[in-house]
Amino acid sequence: MKSKKIKFIDLFAGLGGIRLGFENVYNGLGFETECVMTSEIKPYAVKTLKHNFKHDFLAGDIFEIRNEFIPDFDFLLGGFPCQPFSSGGKRQGFLDTRGTLFFEIERILRDKKPYGFILENVEGLVKHDLENKNDEIGRTLKTILHTLENDLGYNVSWRVFDSIEFGLPQSRKRIFIVGTKDEKVKLNGNDPKFAKLESILEKGLEPLKSEFVEKLLSHFEIEDLYGKSIKDKRGGDNNIHSWDIGVKGEVTDEQCKLLNRLFKERRKKQWAIEIGIDWMDGMALTLEQINTFIDKPKNELKSMLDDLVLKGYLKFEYPKRLVKEQTPNGIKKYRDYDVTKPKGYNIVTGKLSFEINKILDPNDIAPTLVATDVSRLAVPDGNGLRRLTIREGLRLFGYPEWYEIPTKEYDAFDLLGNTVAVPVVEFITSRIAEVMYSGSLNYLTTKETPVCAS
Repeated sequence: MKSKKIKFIDLFAGLGGIRLGFENVYNGLGFETECVMTSEIKPYAVKTLKHNFKHDFLAGDIFEIRNEFIPDFDFLLGGFPCQPFSSGGKRQGFLDTRGTLFFEIERILRDKKPYGFILENVEGLVKHDLENKNDEIGRTLKTILHTLENDLGYNVSWRVFDSIEFGLPQSRKRIFIVGTKDEKVKLNGNDPKFAKLESILEKGLEPLKSEFVEKLLSHFEIEDLYGKSIKDKRGGDNNIHSWDIGVKGEVTDEQCKLLNRLFKERRKKQWAIEIGIDWMDGMALTLEQINTFIDKPKNELKSMLDDLVLKGYLKFEYPKRLVKEQTPNGIKKYRDYDVTKPKGYNIVTGKLSFEINKILDPNDIAPTLVATDVSRLAVPDGNGLRRLTIREGLRLFGYPEWYEIPTKEYDAFDLLGNTVAVPVVEFITSRIAEVMYSGSLNYLTTKETPVCAS
């Protein structure tokens, strides 16, 4: 068996996480593996792939790689981006997918006819382009499955996996679509293993030092920050608002209570009726309206509100009306200020530009890492706070300690935000190997030459 070789191609490779999990399993079973082609377009991803793997054929844009230039292979691996199909998933197979990135996978499978494939995508693919709201899957996934099964002749299985069940302290749900020329791969029956964030954290690193962090730590003990988000949006008990820590300027206890009350009141539908606008989640309320639930002399209340406007916690604005506009593509809806109504006070909402928007709890798990937000995550370290490190990010996906990302931190987290959980790929690959052993022994064991002869 050790003389056998399994060849594969890795498309939309990113950090090479699918490749890593795939090779780990087959190498452990005594097979030699060879990646005969890798396709990736991000320069910093290519740099990382070169740093960590051997490549015989490192290609760029998959659209520019013709079938005849692709060596024969046994497996296609690919975490392809989700795209809508122009025909709305009407089961026209090859025609439906033309022009999408899935089409590039399809045309390679059609021409090269490998034994199998592992495809990965975001959980949203399952119900993308729903025909009816109660359907189990959307038209996009239906088209993909129909193409792989009916047009290309593969036995296909799919399942949404959550990385939290594989010993990683991060909840990350992704769909995997798997096919072989033999039987369907059974993707159930994994033995859940759970871990806490503290299991992957480094210790004793340099804490963040800034005015923002100082304000945060001056208002809260480090343990009281565990799991807290910092944003001027709803978030319940696990949310800290900018005024709670005086980000834009210190506020009095009375002003803090006023802001918290206004934050909730401005959502009530009674105000929309009274103002004469269509209800929206967060309406500007007049001094008189606020005075109905904040019992203070009007001049004193106005002084408090105006001070909060000056500091940037509130804005004094017209309420917004709902506008419906006919366009060539249908009716467009948007909100615009209604200058015929009296101005009112409204919360300045959003995440704003806080350098930290969430403090992770070492005794819990991390949220799904998203490239745009990961740089604003913080972890407690001793008596301070610091950013999540690249090494910790790699551990959250199950990458080995030898793996390195030799790029800028921002680019590294962009790659991490789009990678896969390696243990999930290992589980899936082990199930594929079971099918190959039981259903395709001739494919693996009756040849003295490698599976795909050079």
